[in-house]
Amino acid sequence: MNEVIEIKGIRQSEDGTEMLILAPEKNLFDTILDKRIKVAEMRLDDGRTISVMQRKKAYATIRDMAEWTGYPPEVMKEIMKYEFMIRTGEEYFSLSDCSVNLAREFISMLIEFSLEHGIQLSDLAINRTDDIGRYLYYCIKHKRCAVCGRPGEIHHVDTIGMGNDRRHVDDSEYRKICLCREHHTEAHKTGMTAFEENHKVYGIVVKEL
Repeated sequence: MNEVIEIKGIRQSEDGTEMLILAPEKNLFDTILDKRIKVAEMRLDDGRTISVMQRKKAYATIRDMAEWTGYPPEVMKEIMKYEFMIRTGEEYFSLSDCSVNLAREFISMLIEFSLEHGIQLSDLAINRTDDIGRYLYYCIKHKRCAVCGRPGEIHHVDTIGMGNDRRHVDDSEYRKICLCREHHTEAHKTGMTAFEENHKVYGIVVKEL
């Protein structure tokens, strides 16, 4: 369920940020009580519309998808919009005037879809993404190299240590990155600091997939 809300009041406390919110013209009282909903996700909309760079990233990725599938770009754009609506619960939108935040979410979905299905992009996905942290997570989730997009394996930025069995060590607090064999070897040869600087990627902590 996805609803538009208004923030009517806000204050900072020791526990975090407290907000008074209103769902205009909606009666969610019974739904929240019946389903015992205590946790919700909120996306902040600062009123800004999609940027020129975001639009370029989205359309470039859609063109690559169109070439891979054989659909005309305009058809591919509509297909991916509806895919986004199904995945997120968002309403239909336009890439000409949607919000910056929605554009970021849409681009992230396009990137994840490409990684899921092995769609080869005409530029590195790291250059297309609008959210690098999320992109690195998707690479780990779908076992795709964060540098080139080829099939990859998990590389531990924080080493597990000699003598420990990787199959039995809890690595939930270790920084990880997914790399193909070629880039995995390069990371070991150059060292992770130089590798991150060269390729603009880095390890992240992923506790659950």
